[in-house]
Amino acid sequence: MPARILEMLSYGFLLRALVVGALVALCAALLGVPLVLKRYSMIGDGLSHVGFGALAVASALRWAPLPFAMPVVMLAAFALLRLSESGRIKGDAAIGLISTFALSVGVLVTSLTGGNVDVDNYLFGSILAVSEGDVVLSAALSAAVLVLFMLFYHQIFAVTFDESFARATGIRAALYDTLIALLTAVTIVVGMRVVGTLLISSLLIFPALTSMRLFKRFRSVILSSAIVSVVCFLAGLIASYLLSTPAGASVVAVNALCFAVFGAIGLIRERGRAR
Repeated sequence: MPARILEMLSYGFLLRALVVGALVALCAALLGVPLVLKRYSMIGDGLSHVGFGALAVASALRWAPLPFAMPVVMLAAFALLRLSESGRIKGDAAIGLISTFALSVGVLVTSLTGGNVDVDNYLFGSILAVSEGDVVLSAALSAAVLVLFMLFYHQIFAVTFDESFARATGIRAALYDTLIALLTAVTIVVGMRVVGTLLISSLLIFPALTSMRLFKRFRSVILSSAIVSVVCFLAGLIASYLLSTPAGASVVAVNALCFAVFGAIGLIRERGRAR
């Protein structure tokens, strides 16, 4: 087993996937906690569909995928917030409206270009698709996400639990809601290359829910979620290499297993306290 892992680390494309994936997993875990607590976690699924449409268009036009998809997905995130806040369209309906339209655009572009777009790579991810340029861009974007999250940690905490109270104390809740959505958009676009459109939202949801099985304090959940997310990604990618299974699906399977283990431990602990 150690020999196979050392062999894995000798491949440049796997090292690139490890670096990008670990950074994305860390950012997704941090953002996933406020999204889950605000009951807005499915924004990840909606934005990933927008990302698929944007990447399909970029590929069809032979443009650089990430620089094109990034502003498109960020614009979609901003639009989702504005639609929800207007009250005319509820959050889940707004997500469904934008995501299904973007997905249909991606499928139509793929069909009209004669299938030149590699749909499987976008839907399920491909570690072979991660280039050296993607690593540099991903590292820069992930660093920006981490710095902004830590810089505005207290404001994010406030708007996560009570927006009305946050506004009363002078915090611009709408601004920080927008910040969370835009950072989520960046994380999703970067992570789609490794995990894929259909699975990227799991990196937002699973670590947060897993950590909430054992921890109740916001800071503890954040720290646990970050550790769980990175460890599960690394374990999933290693399992993918050893078992020759799809990388994205392997990462999600490890996250699901971790969720079950944490859930069982939490249940045992609660029963012990009840006695």
